[in-house]
Amino acid sequence: MAPWQILLSEYDIIYVSQKSIKGSAIADFLATRTMDEYEPLRFEFPDEDLMCITEKECESPKEKSWKMSFDGASNALGHGVGAVLVSPEGNHYPLTARLNFFCTNNIAEYEACIMGLRAAIEQNVKTLEVYGDSALVIYQIRGDWEVRDSKLVKYSDLVAELIKEFKEITFNYFPREENQLADALATLASMFRASRETEIMPLQMSINEVPAHCFSIEKEPDGRPWFHDILEYIKNQKYPEQANENDKRTT
Repeated sequence: MAPWQILLSEYDIIYVSQKSIKGSAIADFLATRTMDEYEPLRFEFPDEDLMCITEKECESPKEKSWKMSFDGASNALGHGVGAVLVSPEGNHYPLTARLNFFCTNNIAEYEACIMGLRAAIEQNVKTLEVYGDSALVIYQIRGDWEVRDSKLVKYSDLVAELIKEFKEITFNYFPREENQLADALATLASMFRASRETEIMPLQMSINEVPAHCFSIEKEPDGRPWFHDILEYIKNQKYPEQANENDKRTT
């Protein structure tokens, strides 16, 4: 700063601080403006003779996506797979199968995923979000991890072929605790011994907020509600016919 101060010392320079602009100054300036340059707004429609307007064709709305979760189970009793298809409206379609051949946990996961994908293709689903709790299977399908196990190579190739049937499909990993329904279906299939294909009606799960005994009130034999005697006493100060003197004193 010292060299600049020396070079500017030969000039008569006075430094003053900037003053704030008052709002009234702006108002006074606008008030002094002449009105000669004012141009009124034109409200007439420039295309009044236009008889038809052609709108650009809008793009079709994005197709709502389905969701599919899958899981495989292998234990001492056997191997099972489960998958759940969820429609955009929230309808659940459970799928389960028992595997009567030797397989590892990863093979069971691939079997469950393929079962769910094939079911979605049969439903003509084009946009699908796939969720699984097997990091290995999800990341191998997405191409993030290399398939090194020779037993899984053919499974990976089959999934790649099934993916071509969809317009848009994504694979997402989520924790096991969020995959309870598919896990339950896979466990059920692994523990349920069946010699042939068994058809079981879909399960309908209800939610009971109160114990069952709360609804076990017996119907009165005379057809009157349980509070009939109380209501009669409040209205007419009348005791029931079977009431004794002790009951009347304790009322």
